[in-house]
Amino acid sequence: MGDNPTAGGAGDVTWTLQKILERPEFKTENGPSLIYASIPGPDFVEKAVEIGVGGKISALAGAKVDDRYAPPVELSGTITAIVHGDKHAETEVVVKIGSIHVIVTKKRKPYHREIDFTRLGLNPRTSDILVVKIGYLVPELYDMRGDWIMALTPGGVDQDLERLEYKRIQRPMFPFDKNMENPDLSVRLIPASNK
Repeated sequence: MGDNPTAGGAGDVTWTLQKILERPEFKTENGPSLIYASIPGPDFVEKAVEIGVGGKISALAGAKVDDRYAPPVELSGTITAIVHGDKHAETEVVVKIGSIHVIVTKKRKPYHREIDFTRLGLNPRTSDILVVKIGYLVPELYDMRGDWIMALTPGGVDQDLERLEYKRIQRPMFPFDKNMENPDLSVRLIPASNK
């Protein structure tokens, strides 16, 4: 959720995708099925359109806007879908790498609805794992699966408070200073006239 484009994240942080691609269980087609939605890669999309569905591609995607946590990721696989005309992404490409389907978009896009996947030939209901870059689940996504996990990943809207780089905070401050004997956890109300 640290790269959530609906919260102001770039949507192109590759950290999570790189970690997934490194895992051995996803390297073969017989591994657990995973849909990754999504990573912007306009150059990747352009190359995929030239190659066409069914062709093999190897090109970089992501990390054009935010490369603080990982560089662009090389995606090498088979193009399984190319869809034009989405009002947010413009063009979407699905590339299959081992047991992973990665959605690469011309422009960043959040994936909130089942049709976002099915129009690309993907079935989020039968995939073993569905990865989306959003900080909340709309009821349609929430009801689709029996279990959800929120991953506190790095990015422009990182929710891991202890990982953020604070430069001007008054110390000691909870939860950053673990050895505080009596942390002040009270809330102070500021009168409207002092705002």
